[in-house]
Amino acid sequence: MAIIEELRTPLYFAAGTADLAVQQARKVPGLIEQLAAEAPARIEAVRRTDPKAVQEKVTAQAKEAQAVVQAKVAEVVGGLDTDLKKLGETAQDLALRGVGVAAEYAVKAREKYEEVAAHGEEAVKAWRGEAAEEITEIAVVVEPEAPKAEEKKAEETKAAEVGEAPKAKAPARKAAARKAPAKKTVSVTEK
Repeated sequence: MAIIEELRTPLYFAAGTADLAVQQARKVPGLIEQLAAEAPARIEAVRRTDPKAVQEKVTAQAKEAQAVVQAKVAEVVGGLDTDLKKLGETAQDLALRGVGVAAEYAVKAREKYEEVAAHGEEAVKAWRGEAAEEITEIAVVVEPEAPKAEEKKAEETKAAEVGEAPKAKAPARKAAARKAPAKKTVSVTEK
């Protein structure tokens, strides 16, 4: 049963992803209408801006950013500890933190995957209209031999009506094991 579940989960994940994509696609017409309503005002604002003013503003921001970056670089270079042992410990600590963060993200990714798969399972049930699928599966697991027992009783009743003894099934024949052909040995005579 675990193998079936391992095969179903990716399919449910795909169905859940498709269903979520459809839900998001339904929002697109509203966004298009909103953009169409805002577009004329934005276009007019761009037309009214002075290119020289924009250029001056960008130049000022670039100079400010350059000064901040230079100050930070000088601070980092000046603050570097020349003690290699301390740097090694810091690197090891950062590596361990990185492993912890990676494990945390893996757990979160798995949780999200299972969440989307569960959504997909619900979507598939909704698409099929299967409210009682699980009950049917449980009933099949609990009583898998019921149809065979009913067939056997029907055969016995039919045989009793005709006056015959119930037919016994012939034992299944096993295929004979094939033997490998014998190898011929050739003797070589020396001259």
